[in-house]
Amino acid sequence: MGELAVDWEHFTPWESLMGGVLIGLGASVLLLFSGRIAGISGIIGGLLPPRRGDLGWRTAFVAGLVFSALAADLSGYSPDPRFSSQNLFLVLLAGLTVGLGSRLGSGCTSGHGVCGLARCSIRSVVATACFIGAGMAIVFLLNPIGRGG
Repeated sequence: MGELAVDWEHFTPWESLMGGVLIGLGASVLLLFSGRIAGISGIIGGLLPPRRGDLGWRTAFVAGLVFSALAADLSGYSPDPRFSSQNLFLVLLAGLTVGLGSRLGSGCTSGHGVCGLARCSIRSVVATACFIGAGMAIVFLLNPIGRGG
């Protein structure tokens, strides 16, 4: 059996920690001040069809997601080049597939993994276990241990 290869160049514990803190803080602020759950698929799904009184905060939330990515790009932040978005068709297909999966699963990773687990939701525990298990299976299939990455 081969050695487990660690990609130290792309190991970013502090950036990952700060990202998690910001996601948790954002979800907490939304819940505390509006009583809403920060599940992205539910927020976007609630835009179509728009409901009176619900459109403003949902639009602001989605705009914040889009503009924060734009601000990061303009500030010189460069994402990992292995995850390039040069193939627009694949990016759109991946987004559509994730959206469909989140609707079928009654929520997305942010809704179940961040908000649902914090509320001790059994449904969210099961959903998050499925997300993590599926992710581990894909990593194992695409990059088996010992192949050297």
